[in-house]
Amino acid sequence: MDEHSTHTSEFGPAAAGAAATLGLFAAWAVHDLEELATMRRWARTRVPVLRARHPAVPERVWRQLESSGGAEFTAAVGVMAVVVAAAAADGHRTGGRSGFYQGALTGFGLHGLVHVGQALATRGYTPGVVTSPLLVVPFTLWARGRLRRAGVLRPTRARDAAYGLALAGAATAVSHVVGRRLLARSPWGR
Repeated sequence: MDEHSTHTSEFGPAAAGAAATLGLFAAWAVHDLEELATMRRWARTRVPVLRARHPAVPERVWRQLESSGGAEFTAAVGVMAVVVAAAAADGHRTGGRSGFYQGALTGFGLHGLVHVGQALATRGYTPGVVTSPLLVVPFTLWARGRLRRAGVLRPTRARDAAYGLALAGAATAVSHVVGRRLLARSPWGR
């Protein structure tokens, strides 16, 4: 047992603490509530403006954005909830040591920066941009600090950051595919 740890086994929730591990799910939930609350209106009002401003963007991109905020988006958020909950639970189970948890935490923080970049690129509000600088990025930095002080934070190299961002992107893409398929099989999707 190292001087920063209070647990008695190799793995355990005491190393990084519940706030840093399970807090990932709580921070994600607040962030995604912003997206759920704003996506439909944003897609309805901003996509036509962006389509006119950027005519070279393929039409399928605009159609996909226009469909955001509906039942498919909500289903995808539900699927993502399972992924983030699993990462947070694994982080808690291992005292923050889990590579899955640390990758998800890194991806969560970097995806917050992507939201800020999207808002800058579109010159306006984008769903998720309010909670990104106020919650997503600060929580990620704080949780990583807790992991560091507990002695369980894995060294972060550029490839680790790329892995975290790729994990977030892949989880998002998969959640949309699974959400679409679940919805197609449900009474709400017919």
